[in-house]
Amino acid sequence: MARRRKKKKTNLGTMLGAGALGLLSLLMLAGVGWMWSRTSHIETVEGTNCPATGPTSATVVIIDATDQISPTTLSDLKNQFRGIVGSIEKGGYLRVVSLTGKPGEIPLMFDACNPGDGSDLDDWTGNPEMARRKWKQAFEEPLAKLPDEIAKGTEATKSPIMAAIQKVKLTVFDGEIGEGRPHRLFVASDMIEHTDLYSQYKVGPDYEKYRGSLAAKEYRTPLGGVDVSLLYVERPNRKFDSLAHIEFWKRWVERQDGNFVNAIRLAGLNLAGAEQ
Repeated sequence: MARRRKKKKTNLGTMLGAGALGLLSLLMLAGVGWMWSRTSHIETVEGTNCPATGPTSATVVIIDATDQISPTTLSDLKNQFRGIVGSIEKGGYLRVVSLTGKPGEIPLMFDACNPGDGSDLDDWTGNPEMARRKWKQAFEEPLAKLPDEIAKGTEATKSPIMAAIQKVKLTVFDGEIGEGRPHRLFVASDMIEHTDLYSQYKVGPDYEKYRGSLAAKEYRTPLGGVDVSLLYVERPNRKFDSLAHIEFWKRWVERQDGNFVNAIRLAGLNLAGAEQ
């Protein structure tokens, strides 16, 4: 008589253990995925801290260094400048240049992206304190010193503002840095255009006279997609009204297809370079 084979007993404990281990592995993978999604894994360019894929926006500030800036006006300019810096998001690009007496010459003063101050990180997914130190050293502290560097002015005999705007548009906004991104331009100046081709000291803010000058052709600049704001420096004893002057520049920007956002008249008067 044949013996019956005994059925192997299923080890219920082993099966439950294997199931629990599998579930734990899935939970661990999910946790790693969640932490990865919360962590910033953006590759940046060394030196500028810009994302390797390109900045999220491009902002340029032109600071007119052709004449002195009074202490009162400088104080207001610092306040406005801090506001501009504070409005640049993580990954946003900022360039600060100065205006000299030579058309198209705009010396570089600052050139970098906002690396982020660590406020979007936590102790689980990053190192917010280290990120904040990097932000202060690479972004906040260098920018805080810039207005003081231009306070004395260069005593230039020309003031080629239009040429500076043209250079920014062609080299920054139309270049690799700014292509396809939001563009903002701030000009801190008394806005008195004065070159061999056209001088507001001679003709004032008469737009029709400007249109008849060689400057209208030489400095024609397509500003489509650019938001333009003025940080307007007051000079005493002008031969023309400041509001009419601001209106000239509004018209100039809009005729170049740009978006004139506003003009902020900075506090104080600047005696240097008031008239020529």
